Amino acid sequence: MTSVHVTDLVKDYTIRGGLKRTRLRAVDHVSLDLTPGRTVALVGESGSGKSTIAKILTRMETPTSGAVEVVRDDGTAVERAAYRREVQMVFQDPFASLNPFHSIEHHLARPLRIHGRTAPGDETRRRVHEMLERVNLTPAAAIAPRRPHELSGGQRQRVAIARALAPGAKVLIADEPVSMLDVSIRLGVLNLLGRLQREDDLAVLYITHDLATARHFSDEITVLYRGRVVERGPADAVILDPHHEYTKLLAAAAPDPERPGKVTADAAVDRDGIDSSACYDHYAREWREAGVPAAQANPVTRT
Repeated sequence: MTSVHVTDLVKDYTIRGGLKRTRLRAVDHVSLDLTPGRTVALVGESGSGKSTIAKILTRMETPTSGAVEVVRDDGTAVERAAYRREVQMVFQDPFASLNPFHSIEHHLARPLRIHGRTAPGDETRRRVHEMLERVNLTPAAAIAPRRPHELSGGQRQRVAIARALAPGAKVLIADEPVSMLDVSIRLGVLNLLGRLQREDDLAVLYITHDLATARHFSDEITVLYRGRVVERGPADAVILDPHHEYTKLLAAAAPDPERPGKVTADAAVDRDGIDSSACYDHYAREWREAGVPAAQANPVTRT
């Protein structure tokens, strides 16, 4: 099995405006662990740094500082081709992530062949059909020759999930995998991810802005605000007993079934006044400094 250990991850971008250059810190000393069989939900609004972390984990971006260690049970590091094979991503938009000119069979056969999982010909075709059946796309023989535009949004996302698992993924980065789907089919896709995780003992990072699906699907929730972790802990503890004002704001913004058309917030919140200098850790049951190296994060007192 494969685990991921992220320590003090920092990502800065340079913004140019004429002759002036400014620095934007998108990720500020974020640490988290992804272990087999568990799902960590990374929750936050757009622009909070969630997708930047996902791109760093999949090596589409290089961190400014910090460490990302991917190791097997025996402690050996996962590097190069093995890293690409074992750490895979499911993107938010299933239509944009699939090539409209190629068949579904091509999308699944290509990672199998690139990573040497199957031999050309019948073995690859048989494996493609097995992957389609595994994500509940049947009959596989009828689905395989179709193009992405001939499938529904939910079916395309199932293809994207199958493609991510095809190389033999051990760590799955799911970047808002259901946000582009109809509400009626979101639960089915999340249940599919849950089943595949149990079958393959996957380590999953579930990126979302939806606290409801985060609680349903994850074991642990990490709340991100302006690039900093402001609260973390078991999913139920974070949802039912939020401590940070930003977590409370996210919870208040969730629709209340008993008050259709309204949110649960009683008053407007001054977003500029939200303090991101401290993080509440439900495991340690204490506030600690945020935006500093983990080894230097001291306990703080907040009223």
